[in-house]
Amino acid sequence: MTVIDLSPAKDNGVLKEIIKKGVGDKTPTTGCKVKVHYTGTLLDGTKFDSSKDRNEPFKFDLGRGSVIKSWDIGVASMKKGEIAILTCAPEYAYGQSGSPPLIPPDATLKFEVELLDWYGEDLSPGKDRGIERFQIDAGKPYASPEENSLMDVHLVGRYNGQVFEERDVSFILGEGAAVGVIEGVEVALQRFYSGEKSRILIKSKYAFKEQGNPEFNIPPNANVEYEVTLKSFEKETNLWSMEAPEKIKQAKIQKEKGTNYFTSGKLDLAIKVYQKVFKYIETASDFEDDLKKERDNIALTTHLNLALCYLKTDQSLSAKEQCTKALELDPQNEKALFRRGQAYLGLASPEVAIEDFREVVKVQPKNTAASKQILICNNLIKKQLAKEKKLYANMFDKFAQEDKQKEEQKLKELPDVMHGTLGEWGQEERPGGRDATAFEKENPNILMLNANGSGEFKNM
Repeated sequence: MTVIDLSPAKDNGVLKEIIKKGVGDKTPTTGCKVKVHYTGTLLDGTKFDSSKDRNEPFKFDLGRGSVIKSWDIGVASMKKGEIAILTCAPEYAYGQSGSPPLIPPDATLKFEVELLDWYGEDLSPGKDRGIERFQIDAGKPYASPEENSLMDVHLVGRYNGQVFEERDVSFILGEGAAVGVIEGVEVALQRFYSGEKSRILIKSKYAFKEQGNPEFNIPPNANVEYEVTLKSFEKETNLWSMEAPEKIKQAKIQKEKGTNYFTSGKLDLAIKVYQKVFKYIETASDFEDDLKKERDNIALTTHLNLALCYLKTDQSLSAKEQCTKALELDPQNEKALFRRGQAYLGLASPEVAIEDFREVVKVQPKNTAASKQILICNNLIKKQLAKEKKLYANMFDKFAQEDKQKEEQKLKELPDVMHGTLGEWGQEERPGGRDATAFEKENPNILMLNANGSGEFKNM
């Protein structure tokens, strides 16, 4: 059989002999999770380890240094189902130290390896294999882009093997949606190196989701594939190196960008960019005098804008929090009070919302919108009270009915004194212990006056 030298230096350090050919033409790449069965022996045939003896396949991350060098090299050349013998020189195995007590120093090893399966490197945030990477070209492994990096990227998108888009695109990492870059690609790019080219399998939740993409003829809930090349990237200026005026400048740029996204209806992007503003101005003590006033004004308007975005995306709690932060800067701010009132309405708390709307009217008596909201709150409060009243009334009726049923049951369980021996004349109760008369026998429940004429009833 043919023996192949896989060692990078072609020094016969890793020799491969195929025992059984695999299927297909794909091989695992760096970062893939591979599953193998193996048996390891010394050159004299002594077996020192076997996954088959344990009846459990061995899994590892390819190319990450979690196994000996010869395995990272050899398994990367194998196809699914392939069985091969890897002969590994000491420098590609356990070296001069060996692995006592089973593997002596400077030992050349043989491994029979069967590649059972593999899947891509899982880049998804939840580790649900929603974003899998298969490297084609590793690029220059020294740095990866970060949030806000400016990137030049080449994209090739495929669905069911058919290309639906191919283009070069430049964008800020974190704002890809503005130029039609899906979430899965952005998440993956955070782990790319400059010059890297990889195939990315992306599940629908990180792609076009339940909406699909009619323009590309992609149906709802469809998984897609992208071939992504990171041509270059430029990181943003480090925050620690910025002086206060530069921080103010960058905060204004982000705020304006957020407003542009808001105006164009891209609310999720607007929220993301507005949040970046506070990265530059979060620490108030960094600013003095006029810059402090400018910083507070930027913070106030950004809190208000975020609150509006959250209201429009039905995130009432977040809207309320942003309004409260705005009111810490300006306690009588009309917009902050009004929007917080709206947020409380969204949280089904009209009794709290009405207080904010009343404050708006105090600040600006001509604010008719706030006056209308007060009427709405009053109406909701009345409905809520009526609903509660009805609920409590039903509860009381239920409890009263249960009490009545309990009392009736207790009465049923009491002995009936008007029937049976307890309700009849006993011989011992008749004067002189006489026998009952015919009348008394026919009418046992009628009480008789004493014969002595005292007028007392018996059987009391």
